[in-house]
Amino acid sequence: MTALVIAMDGPSGSGKSSASRGVARALGLRYLDTGAMYRAITWWMLHHGVDLTSPAEIAARAAEPELTLGVTPDESSVTVDGADVTAAIRTAAVTAAVSAVSAVPEVRARLVAEQRALIGSGDIVVEGRDIGTVVAPQAPVKVYLTASPEARARRRTAELTGTTVEAQRAAMARRDTLDSTRKADPLVMAADAIELDTTELNLEEVIAEVLRLVKERT
Repeated sequence: MTALVIAMDGPSGSGKSSASRGVARALGLRYLDTGAMYRAITWWMLHHGVDLTSPAEIAARAAEPELTLGVTPDESSVTVDGADVTAAIRTAAVTAAVSAVSAVPEVRARLVAEQRALIGSGDIVVEGRDIGTVVAPQAPVKVYLTASPEARARRRTAELTGTTVEAQRAAMARRDTLDSTRKADPLVMAADAIELDTTELNLEEVIAEVLRLVKERT
């Protein structure tokens, strides 16, 4: 199975990360969490006191952080300037700020280029919000995961620290609006993607359905 790229898109809490890792393990592919890259840039901006209400200031410093990502389903650590921020990028503070940072075109241009370089010749599962539309529009398998607001909020609360289901539901509604209405690479489902509602599915069922789609498409 050479040069295979599986694009897994959708909003936060839809199950992208767990499903993408599971699919990558099952097929022996690499795994790339593009959202972690935006979170890492956001963490760096917060850590350096950048004014996140100023797109111009974010843009001016977008090239400074040095990012390193693990690209296997069992080793997806994230370092910024040599510091391990794998846990730090999952805090509520980063989550609240990541949409503002990821909306800046200079940030997106930098990270999309890096994501394409990491994808290389393929054999990888890539998750994010614009994989099937921008990063890898030629991917032979595109899946758009969704879930109910309640299910998404519960899942994200379990992943993050210092938050509640109610707070996450409100935060995710806000982020959905920001991500889907930004001018640069908005969150939309690719025209040729398969939509998969994961609300009533457990992880094993989601992975099995994606694997079925991979077999069907390839």
